Amino acid sequence: MKRTLIPIALLVLGLSVLAGCASQTPKGRANAVAAPQAPASKPADVDIARLPQVGDYRAAAVSGDYAGYAALDRFIDRMVSQYGYTREYLNGVFSQARRKQWTIEYMNRQAPSGPSTPGVVSKPSPGGWSRYRAKFLDEQHIGKGAAFWAQHADALQRASERYGVPPEYIMGIMGVETIFGANVGKDRVLDALTTLAFDYPRRAEYFTEELANFLVMTRKEGLDPAQPQGSFAGAMGLGQFMPGSFLRFAVDFDGDGRCNLWSPQDAIGSIANYFSAHGWRPAEPVVTPAVTSKAIVDSMEYGFDTRYSLSTLTQAGVQPLQSCPVEDVRLLRLSTHSGTEYWLGHQNFYVLTRYNNSTHYAMAVHQLAQAIKERYKGVMVGQR
Repeated sequence: MKRTLIPIALLVLGLSVLAGCASQTPKGRANAVAAPQAPASKPADVDIARLPQVGDYRAAAVSGDYAGYAALDRFIDRMVSQYGYTREYLNGVFSQARRKQWTIEYMNRQAPSGPSTPGVVSKPSPGGWSRYRAKFLDEQHIGKGAAFWAQHADALQRASERYGVPPEYIMGIMGVETIFGANVGKDRVLDALTTLAFDYPRRAEYFTEELANFLVMTRKEGLDPAQPQGSFAGAMGLGQFMPGSFLRFAVDFDGDGRCNLWSPQDAIGSIANYFSAHGWRPAEPVVTPAVTSKAIVDSMEYGFDTRYSLSTLTQAGVQPLQSCPVEDVRLLRLSTHSGTEYWLGHQNFYVLTRYNNSTHYAMAVHQLAQAIKERYKGVMVGQR
């Protein structure tokens, strides 16, 4: 909200690829693909045809890895008619694109192996949350987060005041996604999206739309489309936005006339804007810890997309450990090395999952956010 959108990433056990965020491998992030995701829409609010095509590209036909692709020819037809590109220019651009065979093989390995069984609630992997949490709640993420906050405190404060999102959650996203810009990806976005649009049929529709978004984005921002680098799935910048989310939610927060998600200030403002647009509620909690006073039946559903009234859960034996001012909650279950944790997720927890559709991901962002906040407060006290 899921980059999307956008270095990345940590391949984390048990999460399905393309759940919402975009990533690379093998170190840094939470999921491994696409983030944050924006709903399908026309990817421009300006007359793209009036803007210059950037880069000295011109060819009578596509050459190189994508020569002779009928689907690419149809895509070029669409971009010519819908956005006023010249065919010779796009032929030249896509003659530069290179197929990423490793990406195809990796995506195939991560594809779902079969359909789920309706009505069957899957049980969490024993200790799965403890293993996942350890990837992000470490000194590298917390220490760098506190230092980044100190360096960009003014921008974080401005974003919080404008969008109503606490600074720590902006920090939590950048920490999980790219370790505050240390791992923003090294793949050309053009190569990544062309590969996934035309050589990965299972998600071809999604990535074809993101390729269109990317071309519009680069033209709108005056960028050579062969230059931007990001994750293996096309996610960009400190917050790993997919191009569609860039077009809908990226903001020029440093006032230089451009939206640049590799710029800390623009990334800060854009992440805050993303959360605000997806329904962040200022001053409301994210999660509340809970306990069970009796066994919860296996048929009860858990997860960020469940919806219960607090009174219903109380009757079922779930008790919040803190004051819980919100009646509408999600029931969360996390498997740790020492047992099972239960939490009540609120609207703001659900908003975190709009970035990546995963309970583990959102909880990692939440807990990293709190850890960075405490470390930053300690640093500020020590400097007085």
